[in-house]
Amino acid sequence: MRDLTITGVWTHTETMPAADAIALAQRVESLGYSTLWLPETAGKDPFALIGMLASHTTELRFATGIANIFHRHPGVMKQAAMTLAEQSGGRFLLGIGVSHGPMVAGLRGLDYSRPLASMSNYLDAYDASPYMAFPPAEPPKRVLAALGPKMLELARDKADGAHPYWTTPEHTELARKILGPDKLLLVEQKVVGTTDAGTARLAAAGALAMYRTLPNYRNNWLRLGFTDDDIDGAAPRFLDAVVAWGTTEAIKSRVQEHTDAGADHVCVQPLDPQNRLGAVDWDVLEALAPT
Repeated sequence: MRDLTITGVWTHTETMPAADAIALAQRVESLGYSTLWLPETAGKDPFALIGMLASHTTELRFATGIANIFHRHPGVMKQAAMTLAEQSGGRFLLGIGVSHGPMVAGLRGLDYSRPLASMSNYLDAYDASPYMAFPPAEPPKRVLAALGPKMLELARDKADGAHPYWTTPEHTELARKILGPDKLLLVEQKVVGTTDAGTARLAAAGALAMYRTLPNYRNNWLRLGFTDDDIDGAAPRFLDAVVAWGTTEAIKSRVQEHTDAGADHVCVQPLDPQNRLGAVDWDVLEALAPT
């Protein structure tokens, strides 16, 4: 099992049949990455998917980035996490989060009025839930999708750390100060493998189209000093801050900035320069590969 400090990959497999998802995981593993992060929206179940992928790999870790707490009873979440940790030989990390109002109240029709309190209560219920099967050697680490100070404090007090998404090295530095020195800080960084500014910013703006309407992300960007005009107008200074592009050395430098700011792990998410739905940019993943 590879050290979590080695760079990981954040991607999705929603447009892929099972065989292609297996091939993706195996190729990520062969490139030396430590961890494959997989999301949950309204598509594939990440736990079932990870169970399949873990059975076709040997060293690669898997993490949910993130599993939505409103979709599962805390006891069911714990059962899935403990089962995957045992079956994979400890190669599973549980990332959970409150998602967003449009995904919870809008899509699912569930109460999203108190997300911070809901997460705190959920963690207590998770801890209190019984698990009476053959256990993993160690319970899986548990990190929270945390952006703002209060959720980061909760990640410090009731979890093993945080998994910030759509952030900057400046946010990583702030997150580390709140988490303290001993908690995991596992950061996602979007990248575009091109040296052409227009191509890179077009890909970044395309990826942002949905996310900039979500209050959790928007509020975090505003806290970091960006303006509504920056966000809505896809200003170059904003796009360049949240998406790394350029030469391989430039992208690696951005990853290193997160590490220098206190990140234990950075998972890179390659955006397709041509904005093709579901396409994986293997050129940039090979260029950034730990091996």
